[in-house]
Amino acid sequence: MAEPFFALSGYDSQGDSPGSEPENGRPQKFPVPSLLRSLLSEHLDPGYAAAAARREQGPATPAPGARLAGWAWQAVAAVLVTTVFAVAVDQARSGASGEHAAQQMLAANVRSEEAATSRLADKRDTYANRVDDLRRHRLADDSQGQRVLAGLDELGVVAASTRVSGPGLIVTVTDPGVGRNLSDASKQRVSGSQQIILDRDLQLVVNSLWASGAEAIAVGDVRIGPNVTIRQAGGAILVDNKPISSPYTVQAIGSPDALRDAFDRSPGLYRLRLLEMSYGVGVRVDGRRSADLTLPAGSVRDIRFAAQVGAS
Repeated sequence: MAEPFFALSGYDSQGDSPGSEPENGRPQKFPVPSLLRSLLSEHLDPGYAAAAARREQGPATPAPGARLAGWAWQAVAAVLVTTVFAVAVDQARSGASGEHAAQQMLAANVRSEEAATSRLADKRDTYANRVDDLRRHRLADDSQGQRVLAGLDELGVVAASTRVSGPGLIVTVTDPGVGRNLSDASKQRVSGSQQIILDRDLQLVVNSLWASGAEAIAVGDVRIGPNVTIRQAGGAILVDNKPISSPYTVQAIGSPDALRDAFDRSPGLYRLRLLEMSYGVGVRVDGRRSADLTLPAGSVRDIRFAAQVGAS
């Protein structure tokens, strides 16, 4: 091999060999293989060489005991995997059955509470009617009492605390699809959303009817009065915390012709017509000339603090 290679490898090209004596004072060089020499001379990794040798010898035939042991370990692994999957499926089924049972229990509790609330509301209405009858019986004997009753009736209409009947207008809005579970009313209406009618739409209709001259309004058989709100809660619309569903019916008592003329030019009807053209919402406006509209009395709340507007 060329001399530069031996110079790099640590060997002396003049004949130095392991164990030789130094000549002419020259330092002795030991045969220490360098990385460069191993790279130039050994082109194959020892591991590859060993693998090639085993391949030339042929595959070693495992002993019968080792083969049986391998099969046994494979069977144990298969049993363990099957057991894990069986336990997971059983837990999933038990969890689903428990969730279903919890849902059934919650639904039963909701129905029970709704029935109790309905009974209490009927009892409250009965007592309120009895109090009203006694008050009218005692105040209707003289002229001063009659004036007091007239004032109470007028205030009762304004406060929506008494049932009223008369002609008016009925606005029916039908949602074309089942509503999604929206968390609040601030979410914008987007294309493809199944929740079309939102609380702000009904609020605009109610405000437009008030501005058109309505004397009393009810949404879904819930009287609109002081402290009554229309808001979104999930996929339902709550009127005074009572859920209503499509079709949404808004009843307004007043002069049918005047209400119809003013409501036709109101922002509420413009919004409904836009929803009708864009999303297929059903909109129907019916006038009732006869006194066949009856709006229920609204819930009366206790007033703890009050102040006259404009009082010094």
